[in-house]
Amino acid sequence: MTLFLLFCISFLLSLPYCSNAQPSPGYYPSWRLRPVGFYHGFTNLWGPQHQWVSSDQSSLTIWLDSNSGSGFKSIRAFRNGYFAASIQLQRGYTAGVITAFYLSNNEAHPGFHDEVDMEFLGTKPGEPYTLQTNVYVRGSGDGRIIGREMKFHLWFDPTAAFHNYAILWNQREIIFFVDDVPIRRYAKWSAWTFPRRPMWVYGSIWDASSWATDDGKYRADYRFQPFVARFTHFIARGCTAASPPSCRPPPSSPAGFGLSRLQRAAMEWAQRRSLVYDYCRDPKRDHSLTPECRRF
Repeated sequence: MTLFLLFCISFLLSLPYCSNAQPSPGYYPSWRLRPVGFYHGFTNLWGPQHQWVSSDQSSLTIWLDSNSGSGFKSIRAFRNGYFAASIQLQRGYTAGVITAFYLSNNEAHPGFHDEVDMEFLGTKPGEPYTLQTNVYVRGSGDGRIIGREMKFHLWFDPTAAFHNYAILWNQREIIFFVDDVPIRRYAKWSAWTFPRRPMWVYGSIWDASSWATDDGKYRADYRFQPFVARFTHFIARGCTAASPPSCRPPPSSPAGFGLSRLQRAAMEWAQRRSLVYDYCRDPKRDHSLTPECRRF
């Protein structure tokens, strides 16, 4: 009886720990889709002297210093797909620095573009990185800004190792993944709240001192340069702008679209554990401009 009681007590004490463990989403798109060599899918966009590609093209290092940052872009434009990279961020003082992985058609539609963002907002020692996800539709990121930000403090240290970050975009939804755990699903509410034009895949590191860290309170300090971001395991799979109408995007779940029960449970866990800002729950926002927020 004593041993049984000790076992029960031990089990109950372990429950809080277990509840904090990353749950299994039951579906792992980052391992179902084959990665591509960097130059098979991407090219330098700017700052070529601040970019290094490994000899086997499996990894990329980009950095920011007082002279320049760096960015890259997919060779092809996509009208849907699954886009991912494993990223390791820099430790220490990185305030004001943005490391980004995102979709955009800004070069094709300047002043009237669509964009889907995963941005790591730099920080100062002792404070966590913020992962900001965002969706802009037809110019809402240009003149009249209508951002749809959701921000997370991740459940791991993104500077300690590589972790996989992904955006899945199809005609019904945009899903953001971290290590195959869905952290956000942005469903199509209407034609004017959802990006439908082809977009390219981008990555970059740059100085956003005016807003990135505590609304610009802490700026990039080049005494700590260079600021480095490392990328590997690049995936860019989907229907390009030139693909036939019969082309279908990679599935987001075993059912093809949406999220499975396990994926929904994992997303609820991630948001309960790590979500620190939701534009739909911000009382200072004009929600007439974001009709998808009516569910709250």
